[in-house]
Amino acid sequence: MGRAVASLTDEIQSRLENVEIVIEAEPRSGAESDDSDQLFGLYEGIPLTERTSAYGMTLPDKITIFQGPLERNFETTAELHQQIRITVLHEIAHHFGIDEQRLTELGYD
Repeated sequence: MGRAVASLTDEIQSRLENVEIVIEAEPRSGAESDDSDQLFGLYEGIPLTERTSAYGMTLPDKITIFQGPLERNFETTAELHQQIRITVLHEIAHHFGIDEQRLTELGYD
């Protein structure tokens, strides 16, 4: 995951100042996917496009990367690293206000 974040441009990294990126073993029950084995990441927070001038003094947005589903679905190290990068970019895109439909169009689904 560190490589994926480090590969981001300085401009993008600077806009992640109130975002925590963590790794958890598995999605918690009730996560937003019916098939938790296909849930590789989750963004929780208020996208930049939806923040108002009253935004402040809030907990950081959170991007969670789920290790178990990623390791079970991608056998080679190369495939795993590629999917981690895609997942991190996908969740960061949600932080920037990009929805699932647009991510699908861009190939980040």
